[in-house]
Amino acid sequence: MKEKKGFLKKGFAFKNYEAPEQSPFDKLFDIFQEIITHTSGDLDEALDWMRELDKEYKLTTEEYTLDDFIEDLKKKGYIREEIKPDGKGGMSITAKTERAIRKRALDQIFGNLKRSGSGNHRTKYTGRGDEHAGEYRNYQYGDGLERISITESLKNAQINHGIGELNLTEDDLVVEETQYKAQMSTVLMIDISHSMILYGEDRITPAKKVAMALAELITTRYPKDTLDILVFGNDAWPIAIKDLPYLQVGPYHTNTVAGLQLAMDMLRRKRNTNKQIFMITDGKPSCLRMPDGQYYKNSNGLDRNIVNKCYMMAQQARKLHIPITTFMIAQDPYLMQFVREFTHANQGKAFYTGLKGLGEMIFEDYETNRKKRIKG
Repeated sequence: MKEKKGFLKKGFAFKNYEAPEQSPFDKLFDIFQEIITHTSGDLDEALDWMRELDKEYKLTTEEYTLDDFIEDLKKKGYIREEIKPDGKGGMSITAKTERAIRKRALDQIFGNLKRSGSGNHRTKYTGRGDEHAGEYRNYQYGDGLERISITESLKNAQINHGIGELNLTEDDLVVEETQYKAQMSTVLMIDISHSMILYGEDRITPAKKVAMALAELITTRYPKDTLDILVFGNDAWPIAIKDLPYLQVGPYHTNTVAGLQLAMDMLRRKRNTNKQIFMITDGKPSCLRMPDGQYYKNSNGLDRNIVNKCYMMAQQARKLHIPITTFMIAQDPYLMQFVREFTHANQGKAFYTGLKGLGEMIFEDYETNRKKRIKG
């Protein structure tokens, strides 16, 4: 009697999710990166937080203590010994840690994205580029020889002249279209006025994460683009990407005009045709610097003098073909009305949002602006 042949069952097999195994260092390093962002790069304060968390949640074991973790941070180059301004010894984070924090912010905010090799944004236009579009056209004088599709050209020669006597002429030649890619110059403005930490809400840390994620995104995925970052309080000044983890709010009012002036000055020096400004803010404009150097401040409502100056700056940016995308964290009706009028003056974009989803919207608008700003 013949044995019955077995058969394979097709379908899905389900099992409980098991998180990837992490080393004790990696587990603590994840927590460390989050805390060091909240402490604005203050290593001593971050380690104090970790000690308190360790007491409450038993983060370490007898086999791997917090002291072991600190030693590993030193060995791996994430922290270093230094002499502080008061002459005493201490430790601080290194550039390697700053890069790790930016990478983590990118993973948190843009985690569903994959890195691109070439680093440019796509457009709807074809032209000289390095990405094949899958479409062909007749060869024209001036086309590079490297762009000629040999396979398609030989096929044309066979159709036009027959297989028996192969004769390749200029009329048989075709080239494959490539995708034209454009470059973008972006200035990111970050509000560091005192209201970013008022009312028990930490708004500056999420804003920093967005800035770090955007910086990492542009420098890794779009390396031919440019990104400048500035902060604005009573005045406005540029900061380097490496300084983002250390960003703190100050006892400032909100001089939106100074921020816009500096942003446009930065963009005037860029050669790219495509330029834009992102502005993250949670408060109303409340400060101007007068010609004599004095500050005019008014935190009560929307001061008409300050607001009108903001509208003028928005119109000026529009004349320079610089769209402004405003991310208003606060949702007060009168502030939303100001942003609507500001956006209308610039013909830019505005989002009225809490902190949730802020990073994703910035990325989506970055891509959208990129396509709309391309000119043939």
